[in-house]
Amino acid sequence: MLHRLRGAIIDGTIAPGEQLRDAEVAAWLGVSRTPVREALLELSRSGLVSALPGRSTVVTRIDDADVRNAAAVVAAMHRVAVIEAMARFTDADLERMRIANADFVAAHAAADAVAALAADDRFHAVAVDRADNTAVRTVLALHSPVLQRAELLRFGSHDAEASAARHEELIRHCAARDAAAAAAVAERIWLDLVETA
Repeated sequence: MLHRLRGAIIDGTIAPGEQLRDAEVAAWLGVSRTPVREALLELSRSGLVSALPGRSTVVTRIDDADVRNAAAVVAAMHRVAVIEAMARFTDADLERMRIANADFVAAHAAADAVAALAADDRFHAVAVDRADNTAVRTVLALHSPVLQRAELLRFGSHDAEASAARHEELIRHCAARDAAAAAAVAERIWLDLVETA
């Protein structure tokens, strides 16, 4: 339920500035109001909604400062994930990255920014999964949604081509088991999101 609501905000189904009423969201999702309130609280922590106690909850607008702050944190976490994952990377992991990047390129060619975002998430999840670091996962879950909204805009533009090239560079360094170079590229991918926005 949280995933569906978060996805609707990230992909723009629920637009920035739109008011979210517990009862309406509960009816839309087919759940009671209690899990909706809990979901809205979690989305507030991620910066996707702004909740005013006793008043209303609205979807936040994309804020450049919030995106920059989230990018710095997410970049650092992906750097840590790649370093910790490197000793455990397998050929199957590298193949998962290649497939996800091919899916990313195909989605971009089809002008499907939502599918490109999903493929990008799968690509970066390989290192995060292999690192198996709970702290990294927790921090990414909190700060990544703000960036996903910005990524959708980027993936709808020519900038997605630069992302695919960076992905290929990251795969090469991971295949060579060069942790320092791979970590630097992983970090740069997320910092580039801010610089090209």
